[in-house]
Amino acid sequence: MFNFNLPAPKGLFPPEPEHYRGPKLKVAIIGAGLAGMSTAVELLDQGHEVDIYESRSFIGGKVGSFVDKRGNHIEMGLHVFFGCYNNLFRLMKKVGADNNLLVKDHTHTFVNKGGQIGELDFRFPVGAPLHGIRAFLTTNQLKTYDKARNAVALALSPVVRALVDPDGALRDIRNLDSISFSDWFMSKGGTRTSIQKMWDPVAYALGFIDCDNISARCMLTIFALFATKTEASLLRMLKGSPDVYLSGPIRKYITDRGGRFHLRWGCREILYDKSADGSTYVTGLSMSKATAKKIVEADAYVAACDVPGIKRLLPSEWREKEFFNNIYELVGVPVVTVQLRYNGWVTELQDLELSRQLKKATGLDNLLYTPDADFSCFADLALASPEDYYIEGQGSLLQCVLTPGDPYMPLPNEEIIARVAKQVISLFPSSQGLEVTWSSVVKIGQSLYREGPGKDPFRPDQKTPVKNFFLSGSYTKQDYIDSMEGATLSGRQTSAYICDAGEELVALRKELVAQSKDDIKFTNTKDELSLLQKQHCLNSKTPNSRKTCAIYNMEKEKKETSQVLKIAVSGVTELLRLFSPSQQPREYAFFFSPH
Repeated sequence: MFNFNLPAPKGLFPPEPEHYRGPKLKVAIIGAGLAGMSTAVELLDQGHEVDIYESRSFIGGKVGSFVDKRGNHIEMGLHVFFGCYNNLFRLMKKVGADNNLLVKDHTHTFVNKGGQIGELDFRFPVGAPLHGIRAFLTTNQLKTYDKARNAVALALSPVVRALVDPDGALRDIRNLDSISFSDWFMSKGGTRTSIQKMWDPVAYALGFIDCDNISARCMLTIFALFATKTEASLLRMLKGSPDVYLSGPIRKYITDRGGRFHLRWGCREILYDKSADGSTYVTGLSMSKATAKKIVEADAYVAACDVPGIKRLLPSEWREKEFFNNIYELVGVPVVTVQLRYNGWVTELQDLELSRQLKKATGLDNLLYTPDADFSCFADLALASPEDYYIEGQGSLLQCVLTPGDPYMPLPNEEIIARVAKQVISLFPSSQGLEVTWSSVVKIGQSLYREGPGKDPFRPDQKTPVKNFFLSGSYTKQDYIDSMEGATLSGRQTSAYICDAGEELVALRKELVAQSKDDIKFTNTKDELSLLQKQHCLNSKTPNSRKTCAIYNMEKEKKETSQVLKIAVSGVTELLRLFSPSQQPREYAFFFSPH
């Protein structure tokens, strides 16, 4: 496993938090993805009460997975663990999932058209940075001229400073966010061929966009880690599906410590108000599950969403604040993940006969890059994650990530599968004749946010201008890129902000409770809306409060109408009895639906 004694930039791997000594807080988290669960773990470790609400029937978010009716594990994408995922490894060790990772050969493998293999081979007796220098100088993915120009560009980058001053290098890299990696790389002497043959596949794998469109900050962050840490470039993959081997242990850790998951509960609206000094605070979350509805109240509220999710959730009035309006400058990248099951071993290039037998798994067991297909990275999960994906008597299960997925989003699944299968044959001609026996397609309209030039300043901090409202998610401000590691790091930062504000959050709660006792005279305590929301109907003047008041009045009118109907039915029944004394009165059932 990862050696936590190795030094790392403080921004990328914060020190362990001090023990929290403030008042216990009740925290409501929207979203059970990796960021939400990371936040929950940190808060529970500090003794707080945590509830996690997830609109879907499964947890994990973009790293989630589920089982279809035939028992196949369906993933949201291809999940690879770089050796620099310090915070994620820390989380996995904490929850007992660190042994669920399978270490791959320390090589980055490129599959070119016709089955030609190129490699960045980091296997070397001496570690960073010499192992990386050797890998780039000896790679067969580039010609000698391109390798030389590649070396010059990297030698002129902040990566060199990272060898002696990691935090300073990180600041320099952050300042390069305004230009694309292609512009930066070629300005330093790099070649277009290097970009097309090597860096584009890597960029697609990291951020789902190519080097012309990805920020130099994004790529150089990874390069700096590769140069300074021997294990940073060492890849790992889960033994099996994320739900079993990643989300599962985290879920157990959370529930064992009193945390609660509420699946299929979606947040319809953030309820809020303003204090006398004009500051905004959240009063509750309007939640729904099918026809059930409720208001959730807490001391602190965390929105652990992706980019499209947070845009849907934020009240429109909050866009008046630059902090929230900046979020709308971020856009997610569409991604299509395709799984193809074969009746043989697609990536077995050495022995044709061996590729046709089904008694033993064989082929390339690693993450695979390619510059010659619409899927930039892929893996044979039957080899790489065998616990759930190897099936006796069956062959390869290729999981291919189409990025960006724009051209494929409107296509029917059958056409997508046919196109991908054709491209697989172009990469592995020896697979000609193998049949696709099963397939799946998962489309995500907006996955990772598009880390284009100049977008980093629009990433929001986890602490917001709303006193008791916090953000968590890989798109939020943290020194890593949008990824599993970024999501985990954001959760640590969110928890730290909440703990720092503990006294203030409890004071706000007491103030709101005191106000409700003084001002609220409602007697129907069984109403769906909390006393605090009823108070808004009397006192508040914000658009959101008026909406809350309207909801309350609507519910009140429905109940009054229902009572009138019951009285009317009773009267009709009594009249029938009086005028038809020889007959039993008929029973009329009126079902008054609040919808």
